[in-house]
Amino acid sequence: MMRRFFMTGCALSVLLQAGCAVGPDFRKPMAPAGEQYGQAGRSSHVAGVTGEAEQAASGRQGVGQVFHVGQDIPAQWWRLFHSEALNALVQKALDNNPSLESARDALSAAQQNKLAQQSAFYPSISGSFNPTRNKTSRTYSPVPNNNSWLYTVHTAQLNISYVPDFWGGVRRGAEAAKALRNAQRDQLRAVYLTLTSSVVQAAIDYAAIKAQIETTRSLVTLQRDLLESARMQEKAGEFSRNDVALQHTALAQNEATLAPLQKQLEQQKHLIAALVGDSPDVPQPEFTFDELTLPADLPVSVPARLIEQRPDIRTAQDNWHAACAQVGVAVANRLPNIELGATPGFAAASIAKMAAPGYGQWQIAAMVTQPLFDAGLLRHQENAARAAYDQAASEYRSTLITALQDVADTFTALRLDATTLADNAEAATAAGESLKISLAQYKYGAISQIVLLNAQQAHLETELALAQSRADRLSDTVALFQALGGGWWNNHESDAPHHPSWHPDKGLSVLLP
Repeated sequence: MMRRFFMTGCALSVLLQAGCAVGPDFRKPMAPAGEQYGQAGRSSHVAGVTGEAEQAASGRQGVGQVFHVGQDIPAQWWRLFHSEALNALVQKALDNNPSLESARDALSAAQQNKLAQQSAFYPSISGSFNPTRNKTSRTYSPVPNNNSWLYTVHTAQLNISYVPDFWGGVRRGAEAAKALRNAQRDQLRAVYLTLTSSVVQAAIDYAAIKAQIETTRSLVTLQRDLLESARMQEKAGEFSRNDVALQHTALAQNEATLAPLQKQLEQQKHLIAALVGDSPDVPQPEFTFDELTLPADLPVSVPARLIEQRPDIRTAQDNWHAACAQVGVAVANRLPNIELGATPGFAAASIAKMAAPGYGQWQIAAMVTQPLFDAGLLRHQENAARAAYDQAASEYRSTLITALQDVADTFTALRLDATTLADNAEAATAAGESLKISLAQYKYGAISQIVLLNAQQAHLETELALAQSRADRLSDTVALFQALGGGWWNNHESDAPHHPSWHPDKGLSVLLP
């Protein structure tokens, strides 16, 4: 009897899972139309820096860049910067960063929740064994057949229950759990992308700050030499005390900028250490602009593929899907519910007799329940689920619009920052030549000290602006890879054991589609 009930319940569960379910069916949103990201995506080329002097000033960040529409993004896009130290740093972050590990654990928990929700498709079976010692009242009970007022009963039975999913509420719940699992998977991809982008950006910022410090120190060294020369000329009666004071003031002002820059550099070291999972006292690699090559070829995904590549868009879509399924759950909760149950078992005075014929017992029951009055609880829960569904749809559209804006902004930055770098490189070259001429003229007394100080200040400002422009071009390229999704989909399953996102204990290729 028990086996027949179990097989019947399993067959019913399979049939009911194939039926329809109440509530709206989620439909995957359409991809954005068009092949361009507005006016920003029309040109296929970003000009580099022209002129030998300007190219020398801008270094490896002055090359032109070409957009390759439709070309796929490599999984390890940071290798396009051709820095072994950067590659090692990113790998260390992927191996040790606690935020990434936390996201993996959250995905594992979501996977288990999904499997737990799916268990409602099948009958629930539990067993019990209940031995009791009983005494019959001599006053109110007839004399037992064996004249024994004390007796023992051993009861063993199975408790089998099954709730047929007539309205699809269980299926909708499983659908919601699966969508939430997918959302957590895409959230892991987002953490992965954010981490790798943050590490590369931290290295770029470190190189920029270091370049600013080196530029300022060079100017400070020059100004110290000029101050010493001014003091000697004051003793010789060629300079006034005011000339020496002006040079001393300029030196002190530039020296005062070194401490804040040094503070930024130390804080950047601490940031890199935190990203790779180290304490602040652990030494980290140092980066310079000469070690970072600006990628000349940039793969660009069309807008139609962006919704499949951006983890934030995928997460918003998964949350929208889960909210849609929850509407079906709320609707099913308001409809009649049927529960089937059976309790086959044995009851005997001794355990040995339980296997003998005639001691078996069973009960089969069915129950139909229908909510009659709940003060509007289920109705309000359904209305809340529908409102959450509309909210998730709006959040998806907002996420998509923001993503398209991010890509368009990145294209704009790539082009305009290339122009800015070319202008700053030209200005830095001109300011350097001007400073050389001014120094020569100053030694022969052809110009005043004010003119020399102005030339020094102009040289410093243009060099600092050039360093920032070099960093901006590198940062824009990082932002483009991040805005387009980062190439996580190219982490093939066959490569999973060699990839830091693969966890041998969990057995999940968590970055795969």
